[in-house]
Amino acid sequence: MKRIEIAKLLGTAGPELIGTEILVQGWVRTKRGNKFVGFVALNDGSCLANLQVVFDFSVHPESILHKVHSGAAIAVRGKLTASEGGGQQVELQANQLEVIGEANPDEYPIQPKKHSLEFLREHAHLRFRTNTFSAINRIRHHLIFAIHQFFNEQGFYNIHTPIITGSDAEGAGEMFRVSTLSPDNPPRREDGSIDYSKDFFGKETNLTVSGQLEAELAALALGKVYTFGPTFRAENSNTTRHLAEFWMIEPEVAFFDIHDDMDLAENMLKYVIRYVLDKAPEDLQFLSNRLQEEEKNKPEKDRAPMELVEKLKFVAENTFVRTTYTEAIEILKNSKPNKKKQFQFPVEAWGADLQSEHERYLVEKHFQKPVILTDYPKEIKAFYMKQNDDGKTVRAMDILFPGIGEIVGGSQREEVYEKLHQRMIEMHIPSEEMSWYLDTRKFGSVPHAGFGLGFERLMLFVTGMGNIRDVIPFPRTPKNAEF
Repeated sequence: MKRIEIAKLLGTAGPELIGTEILVQGWVRTKRGNKFVGFVALNDGSCLANLQVVFDFSVHPESILHKVHSGAAIAVRGKLTASEGGGQQVELQANQLEVIGEANPDEYPIQPKKHSLEFLREHAHLRFRTNTFSAINRIRHHLIFAIHQFFNEQGFYNIHTPIITGSDAEGAGEMFRVSTLSPDNPPRREDGSIDYSKDFFGKETNLTVSGQLEAELAALALGKVYTFGPTFRAENSNTTRHLAEFWMIEPEVAFFDIHDDMDLAENMLKYVIRYVLDKAPEDLQFLSNRLQEEEKNKPEKDRAPMELVEKLKFVAENTFVRTTYTEAIEILKNSKPNKKKQFQFPVEAWGADLQSEHERYLVEKHFQKPVILTDYPKEIKAFYMKQNDDGKTVRAMDILFPGIGEIVGGSQREEVYEKLHQRMIEMHIPSEEMSWYLDTRKFGSVPHAGFGLGFERLMLFVTGMGNIRDVIPFPRTPKNAEF
């Protein structure tokens, strides 16, 4: 007999199968009962809800459930019937039970009770089995699929950019070195420095912080490309918004300017959010209910600005406000929180790098809509961004969301060789090592633009979770590379 997934039984197929013999397999969430009947809540990961399996002890000995505990894997054959209790349409009247994999209740850590998120991070190999993390990871899948589907429908080509690189795309220097040299006795030059010419790649190499530069090369031939891959930052940060390994979506488009770039990013975000609202309503509602329970214990000022599903619809249904960095600075300088010194980082002058609290004020208090900020000071942005005629600003754009602040960062890229080369000199980026990137500005250069979206930041926004370590299956952070 072929196994049927629980999602099908609890969906449209369930009523059609009432009265038939079926086989289900999954993991036990809970077991309860009395001397007459036993109830097992079974989950197979196909949906949030459990299937209730009923064991009639007038037919089966009560001992049939002695090895059935939370976490055990079982297979059950039986007749699907209309449920006599509330909460579900159907239930399974068991005829046969096979315990596929036992779970010792004295050792299994994920018991049917509330566990803290900190505890579950310590047991990340088993946290998928909780409602919270099964919901998060189903949503993660839907978002991944929606992103690929969006770009495919728009005529983009997906390309794979290198994970190992000899360049620092951001100029930040916070990179993980990749080397096969002996850490105890590496080859050295006469001046005592390590001789990386003897290394595997014949030069110093690192894990990439971005696929953007290579994506630009492809866009200047294929027109519209995007990457969706892992990126790495060796930043010793233990905040709730930083990971050492995370995933980035980075489209690059030839013949695009900054306005085209903003349109693309806004359309993409709305598309994927609508997709998740459509495909995962139960998981989203579960996470919303969970969040609302947590919010009850917080002071009013620390609570989320709006309910989760409402927040997602708010973004999907509203046109994003577009304003310049200069205008935003004036708004912030004259805001009540700034005048009353309530910002942790007071806004005093043009040129300041905006913090999350500033970005959230603009979105949640001032405009009360998602915001796209443009034309940032060149001194606080990357070398490759298109310089404006004023000599002070670049054609950068950041998209700001409620509850999270910046979620997308992008720009029109500098296509003029002389300007790009001069900016690299000013920012001490070695042009010899980046000759391949400069070549694209010598041979058929065109205006082009793109952006980067940190996938886990998007996951934080869509799930309402408060810590980025909870929206990636196996987080990599300082002092933590478990599982």
